[in-house]
Amino acid sequence: MIRVGLTGGIGSGKSLVAQVMGLLGAGVYDSDREARRLMEEEPGVVAAVVGLLGDEAYRDGRVNRKYVSGRVFRDRRLLEGLNAVVHPAVAADFERWAADQQGVPYVVLESAILFESGFDRMMDRVVVVTAPEAVRIERTCRRDGTTSEAVRARIANQMQEKERLARADFVIENEDRESTLEQILKLHRLLSKS
Repeated sequence: MIRVGLTGGIGSGKSLVAQVMGLLGAGVYDSDREARRLMEEEPGVVAAVVGLLGDEAYRDGRVNRKYVSGRVFRDRRLLEGLNAVVHPAVAADFERWAADQQGVPYVVLESAILFESGFDRMMDRVVVVTAPEAVRIERTCRRDGTTSEAVRARIANQMQEKERLARADFVIENEDRESTLEQILKLHRLLSKS
């Protein structure tokens, strides 16, 4: 079964693309959601996170996201340490999940950090969702109730769009819904034949 990595910068619309692919019959694995689940439910991951960040990393059995993000985004060494725990756990979980997928034309791993995490090396094809930066900023401000300056700062901390696009097998340009849906349908047909 073909494995498809799906990524894009903040506000690009990768979640919309993943949702439509799922509706068309693909198996979709949301790596962000599954990483949070593993950080709360997988004993080895929980122990490693506590070892790295201390007991304050959890509150009532749930990840204390404000504390964790506050620590790791101020200290690159801690971020690398957290990634060294979470990324292999997600990769192994994806492998188990993908092996269980039956009757789907292909599986999709959706990840904002597909290339940075190395997940792209597990994929047969990579799809990058893109949109003009102004559109991405507007979408993110509306979705997150934040400022354009805050979104620009987040974009600056992500992989450059040019590099992401250069590493793509397929690109979906997500400016308007009708065009985006047409591109997804065309890609779905192509991937389903693989």
